[in-house]
Amino acid sequence: MNLPNKLTVLRVLMIPFFVAALMWEGGGSQAMRWAAAAIFVVASLTDLLDGKIARKYNLVTNFGKFMDPLADKLLVCSALICLIQLGQLPAWMVIIIISREFIISGFRLVASDNGVVIAASYWGKFKTTFQMIAVILKIVNIPALALVTEVCVWIALILTVVSLVDYLIKNHKVLTEGSM
Repeated sequence: MNLPNKLTVLRVLMIPFFVAALMWEGGGSQAMRWAAAAIFVVASLTDLLDGKIARKYNLVTNFGKFMDPLADKLLVCSALICLIQLGQLPAWMVIIIISREFIISGFRLVASDNGVVIAASYWGKFKTTFQMIAVILKIVNIPALALVTEVCVWIALILTVVSLVDYLIKNHKVLTEGSM
């Protein structure tokens, strides 16, 4: 259990605390929303940090390859589902975002079975960045930033679809030919 893997496990362990803070008093406590945002930011930063450390010090493990993307999806999906519950995001948007994650994970699984690694694309990285920003803005729920928040949500949604289409186009051979 090296440092990057410990950071990944820490991210997963932070999720219940994040959800509890966000949902405290039905999401009505602004202080707890700020606490939830802080937990979300720290958890998101562990994602950035664990990958950098793993690559820099050659600490990439099978556990990390499996758990890191799973931890990311659990964190973001937890946030999005809570935001539906709080009436801040429509379910259809969250369904699109989560569906994209399942599709890409499926593609990666099939590719892996064929000995192919599908690396993260720039579109996927932009998508993740805007999702994180949009989630944080939705969590803190500052009325003066409502327009900025909505713009970020829509950009995240558009990038979700664009990154999916990009993956499908670049990697269609994974499904059509069985290998790349």
